[in-house]
Amino acid sequence: MNVVKAIFEPQAVVLIGSSKIREKVGMASPLLFKNVISNMQELFRGKTYVLDIDGKTGFNKLSEFPKVPELAVIMLPPKQSIEQTEKHAKKGVKAFVIITGGFKDEQRQKLLKLKAKYGIRILGPNTIMGVINTANGLNTTFEREVKPKEGNIAVISQSGGVGACLLDWACFYNIGISKFAFVGDKIDIDDVDLLRYYGNDENTKVVCLYIEGIRNGRRFIEEARKIVHKKPVLALKGGITQESAKRAKSHTASIAGSDEIFDAALKKAGIMRVSDVEELMNTAIAFSKQPPMHGDNVAIVSNVGGPAILAADAVARNNLKLAALSESVKRKIESLYPGVDASNPIDMIADARAERYSKVLDLVLADKNVDGVLIINMLKSCFFEPEDAEVIERVAAKYPDKPVVDVPAGGQDFALVYKVLGNTNVPLYNLPEKAVKALKFLRIYSKILQKMLTISSRTTEFIG
Repeated sequence: MNVVKAIFEPQAVVLIGSSKIREKVGMASPLLFKNVISNMQELFRGKTYVLDIDGKTGFNKLSEFPKVPELAVIMLPPKQSIEQTEKHAKKGVKAFVIITGGFKDEQRQKLLKLKAKYGIRILGPNTIMGVINTANGLNTTFEREVKPKEGNIAVISQSGGVGACLLDWACFYNIGISKFAFVGDKIDIDDVDLLRYYGNDENTKVVCLYIEGIRNGRRFIEEARKIVHKKPVLALKGGITQESAKRAKSHTASIAGSDEIFDAALKKAGIMRVSDVEELMNTAIAFSKQPPMHGDNVAIVSNVGGPAILAADAVARNNLKLAALSESVKRKIESLYPGVDASNPIDMIADARAERYSKVLDLVLADKNVDGVLIINMLKSCFFEPEDAEVIERVAAKYPDKPVVDVPAGGQDFALVYKVLGNTNVPLYNLPEKAVKALKFLRIYSKILQKMLTISSRTTEFIG
């Protein structure tokens, strides 16, 4: 565990590459080496050493370093990567991130023999972009502008491409990331090792997985169950069809396995499965900002009728319920705003501004019949202004046990409201259906926690 920790929290890192070698087909190149150096020297708050095996940049050998770094990041073809791993393992480097791919089975076996001989840990090969830790600036990606802001979402991706998509999404929407790991071929450090680390990471609130295959299903389930009672774990599976499973095996040396078995394993572990990349990120955002939803009853507060009806349809499709507002709350709303029908979904009419949103939302959240609230605030065809959205955060903060999600539906409207609420604890979605799905997962996690609590109580009673 301490060695896995060294991958994310090293005091010193050595970047090993070449200023000359450029693979005909493969990632090793002077440009990749240069860009990783640039990112690490700019962002990493520990010590960065550079070792160019062709002697043009930085040091020529490890003996020249003031201290032995805990972590080595290798950006070379397979043959040279193995050579450098052995040289640095002999000198005391304990953890290795191997960016490049193209390793044959016998070459992977050589790396595993080095692991056994020197007690080192290896992430990869074929990680493509390695690791990110926003808390200390560790960033081994080779994209110069990929700098996610500090946050509480941790990611494990078996695919460089899927991971890059999630990373781009996080950067574009300014979503806070705690840790990011591209695991590649997983010859040594795998999902279980990283789950264990993320489970104990104080900066991580929710864990996202993109998986093409699992090596040890039982170990995976056992470790996941330990983590799920502390923080939610979301999973997206690649290779669920026979054709894509074949591609997954060649892609990252993965055995994708039966999708039915995988699904059963996730349920047993308490991991929530999502259907696509967008749902993975949308759900992670909800968990990063809002509490679990402890009941099925959703209230919809809107300034337009049609989108509110679509939201109500989505509530039913996702096995949630429209909350039956108490008569006292309905009377208060209708007495404050004659002409507003306070039946759920509540259409506050197109002229609703901050004051109306504030009072109605406060009354609805205080209602004991409401477990969560979906807000719709459109700008076009309405009088609502982006700055009016500030009241949503203020009112929602008064009810920390009830999740609130907001829908400034559309494109431009979403962008304008996102400028106001994007950095708050209120998750935003551009369509009602996406917001409802986020609430659904918040509800599912609450049920998972309750089930675990019940099992734990029964076990305690039995032992007692």
